[in-house]
Formats: sequence, C-alpha cells, structure tokens
Amino acid sequence: MFDLLIIGGGPAGISAALTAVNRRRSVLVLSNDYRANPLAKAPHVANYPGLPDVTGMQLMEAMHAQLARSGAVLADAKAVQVIDMGDRFSVATPSDVYEGRSLLLAMGQAPAAALDGEREYLGRGVSYCATCDGMLYRKKTVVVLGSGPDAPEEANFLASIGCAVTYFGRGERPAALKEEIPYRKALKYAVRGDGARMTHLEADGTAYPAEGAFILRAGVAADSLVPGLAMENGHIRVDEAMRTSLPGVYAAGDCAGKPYQIAKAAGQGNIAALEADRWLETNR
Repeated sequence: MFDLLIIGGGPAGISAALTAVNRRRSVLVLSNDYRANPLAKAPHVANYPGLPDVTGMQLMEAMHAQLARSGAVLADAKAVQVIDMGDRFSVATPSDVYEGRSLLLAMGQAPAAALDGEREYLGRGVSYCATCDGMLYRKKTVVVLGSGPDAPEEANFLASIGCAVTYFGRGERPAALKEEIPYRKALKYAVRGDGARMTHLEADGTAYPAEGAFILRAGVAADSLVPGLAMENGHIRVDEAMRTSLPGVYAAGDCAGKPYQIAKAAGQGNIAALEADRWLETNR
C-alpha cells in the first residue's frame, strides 16, 4: 500500500509526487502516456520559470525524467474507479487495483460532459472498463461509445469473450476495430432504461437495445470516478490547501479550476502534497 496515490502525470501530479517523495512518502502515479498530454502538443512554452522557450514535449520529457529518478512508482494506466475503504483508497484500472492511504486527483481538464442517463445507470448497465466488467455481459448485447485511444481494443476484447458488440462514434470508423463489429456514427447519445437497469442506447433519436454500455473516454469525470466528490462550475471544489470535500482526497491543476497554467498546476501540486503529508502524519 502506498502513502499517496496520484491520478494524473502532468505538472500538478509530478510536482506533488516529487514533494511527497522528498517527505519520505511512498508514491504511485497513475497516468496515461505523457506524450498524449495536451501540454506535450504545445509548440512553444515561454513562461515556465527556468526553462524559457521550450516546447511542451521538451517540458514533459524533462518532468518525467525527473519523476523516473525520484523513487516514485509510475503506472501507465487509466483509473476507472475509486473506492473509499475507510482507512485507505482503492483505485481500479483495467488490469490492476492499487491501494493508498491518501489520494490526489491531478487529471487535467474535465473530459466531456456525461451523457444524458449515464450517471443514472452507472453500475446498472453503464461501465467505463471493458476489461473490468466485460465478463458480466458475456453472451449479451452491448454497445461501445469510444473516444479514448484504447476504445477499439476494448471493443475487440468484448467481442472475443462472446458479447454482441456495436461500436458508436462521432467520426470515422477506427482502423483498429475488428471488421465483424458493426460501426454506427451519430452525434447525440443518451442512455435509457426502465429505472432499474439500462435497456437501450439512443443515438440521434434511434433506439438500439442493449444490456450494457461501455463508455470509453480517455479519462473518467472526477465525480464519476470518486463518488461523493463535490464539484463547482465543472471543476473539483477545493480549499486553499487543495483539500476536497472528502477527507484524505486532494486535487490540483486544471481539474481544480482556472487559470489553466503550468506554473499554477505545479504550485498546487506542491501544496497538495504538503497537506497530504500533514494529514498522513496526523492519521497514522
């Protein structure tokens, strides 16, 4: 079990990890490939102290090289569920489960808004992880709404275990999607059900019967990932010490509000790690 679990490997998460390690805390950082981070796509960063006139990729490479040397553990994985176990937090990814005494959310800007009916049927037909929940839908009809990079692979997995899969998207058919999986293109989606469970997906007004919907984005919205987390204007609500509404849970960076600036994210990560260290000391 780790002292601090960090979800997000951008400037806020890395800054927090470095600070926590310096405080002799064990740290795990859960992050997608840093090359997919929006910062890595910036052609020019001119206002980060000490590193003038660098590209976003150069800055991310420097940060991750420092993280790799720090002693923190880095896992290339997407967090799909957080469970408060009372004395620890359990974070599930498509392939593993990690435990930590405290949790920092540093996930960047919020992903797309939840679909109509998505939260209502979460756990009752709606899932964010095919690897985690796929076997529950074996031999059943499911839909995959894919916008994350791993969505075609997860749809292929569902088909391989016997699910009847239809893949939905807003763009062109993904090249990695198996030929035998039907593809449907629509712009507006909603999850519908009978109040107890999901019964169908509505796509541009057409109903597609399904017992399960796998909504596979690059990241899970914070308040879907962590039940009970207070939000404000689309961001995680925090105080001056980066504490959220839940004890032992902190947030930093873009997910905690504007301005969306690298230096601000790094500073908030530092503050959050210091506060987590204090909380860990008083809750041993």
